[in-house]
Amino acid sequence: QVQLVESGGGLVQAGGSLRLSCAASGSIFAFNAMGWYRKAPGKQRELVAGVTRGGITNYADSVKGRFTISRDIATNMVYLQMNSLKPEDTAVYYCNAQQLQGAVVSPYWGQGTQVTVSS
Repeated sequence: QVQLVESGGGLVQAGGSLRLSCAASGSIFAFNAMGWYRKAPGKQRELVAGVTRGGITNYADSVKGRFTISRDIATNMVYLQMNSLKPEDTAVYYCNAQQLQGAVVSPYWGQGTQVTVSS
């Protein structure tokens, strides 16, 4: 059973930084892609940043230039460095992993970590 555990959330002032961590229970190289999603009150969950097995990254337009996703394959960790935080970045952030098994993509989710940015 895949387990993803996030950490690093908290309260920060606008303009500040936080680094989120996601610890996977197994090799992250087993996943086709991993990423960070967020869910703000009254809004739909959205993809913030993703990285493929091959190392290709993608970002939501709203975070480009401010957030950086990275991974450490040796320790099965995925990170989200968030700089120049804005109040609109306030949300619960979730780590996600996707594993292709045959023709079926199986998603896995962490429990989420709260990020609150004060103005």
